[in-house]
Amino acid sequence: MDPREAVVDGTPGARPLIVESWRRSLAARVNPDGHEAPVVFAPDEVAFRRETHPLAATMPTLRSTLVSIADEASHIMIVTDADGHILWCEGAAPIRGRAERVHLTEGSRWSEDAIGTNAMGTALATGRPVTVHSAEHLVRTYHGWTCAASPVRDPDTGRIIGVVDVSGPVTALHPAVVGLVSASAQLAEGLLFARLAAADERLRSANMHHLTALRGAPGALLSPTGRVLASTVDIGSRVDVLAPCGVLEPLESGYLLRLAARGLPVVSLRFLGGVAAAVDGRPLSLTLRHAEVLTALALHPSGLTADQLALLLYGERGNPVTVRAELHRLRAQLGDVLLTKPYRLGADVRADFLTVRSALRSGDPLVAAFAYRGPLLPASEAPVVLAEREELAVGVRRAALTRGDVDALWSLAQTGEDAEVLERLVRVLPACDPRQPVAETRLRRALRPD
Repeated sequence: MDPREAVVDGTPGARPLIVESWRRSLAARVNPDGHEAPVVFAPDEVAFRRETHPLAATMPTLRSTLVSIADEASHIMIVTDADGHILWCEGAAPIRGRAERVHLTEGSRWSEDAIGTNAMGTALATGRPVTVHSAEHLVRTYHGWTCAASPVRDPDTGRIIGVVDVSGPVTALHPAVVGLVSASAQLAEGLLFARLAAADERLRSANMHHLTALRGAPGALLSPTGRVLASTVDIGSRVDVLAPCGVLEPLESGYLLRLAARGLPVVSLRFLGGVAAAVDGRPLSLTLRHAEVLTALALHPSGLTADQLALLLYGERGNPVTVRAELHRLRAQLGDVLLTKPYRLGADVRADFLTVRSALRSGDPLVAAFAYRGPLLPASEAPVVLAEREELAVGVRRAALTRGDVDALWSLAQTGEDAEVLERLVRVLPACDPRQPVAETRLRRALRPD
């Protein structure tokens, strides 16, 4: 019995790691008999993504570590981004030619949902080193290949930013290559950490006088992503720069955070494009309905009655009894932060959607576009969310198009394939700007008929 059939009928037939990968791949409708890795990026976009990818800085080391060995063993070295797009594919010409015939080439996507079980995609899915040998590949086209891949994590955020892989014919893979790939990925992480530490030290050296000027008042120096580099009080290791617990002052390569004296608890809400919330840094586990309640309360800081909340959350069919039950459950997480008579938040509320709203009202399209990471609670149908979602989306789009600010348009373009936004971006970007070919490629894709 083919092991893929074993997945379907429940009979064990392969390593658990591979079986689980097959299940994910089959659920994504990957066809074992007639599938090819899609080539999704043109050469100009591959070139731009290489230039802007953090692993570009590690490529000389990876080449010296892996490419010469790959050449001798008739293998290729591959480096992908976090989505499984191949950005670098290097090795001897004969094996490169063989790889290109099966789309094992730059610009193609090798995530599990695109091409099924393979070392690169499965390493991204599991977050650990993976070797996939011959028929362990879901797609039969790749049964003549063996691949070893290891993920690389960003030392700043901890997120996977790509994969290092060595692939080649089944008969050529030496067992030592597997360990070498993992070691190379760890070496790349070490190089990134060293660069990060150097950048942190430069930021501290250049800006420590800002922190000293606070004369003991609570504050901190932050990296561009919100890591705390120096502080006068204990505020943890990271701050959400889109919903900070104080006043952020941009510096050349980071932020100065001014903190108020300890008072109200801080409620942080990140509801643009998803659901994440915290109270004084403590994460909350929210249902969609509770996120909708918090959205309504954040938009009405003076408070709402149960009847008003019922109308905002459910429309005319709303029942205040249902709302009170939801508020009772929510209060179990929020504690004294949720006040009654009327219902309101007794806290300093920092919400990404409030940041966008404020920036639009003050006429700052760049801040609005930067903070706008997607639609407000995309899965919600609550009237209060629908109204605010449309107002923010339309407002950010109109502000960016009207002002024509390059950076605002670029930030907005990252939230979707809006042809008008991309057309304007192509017009205003200078020809020498490396974002120009990316915008042109995405515009062609947005205008392509389905």
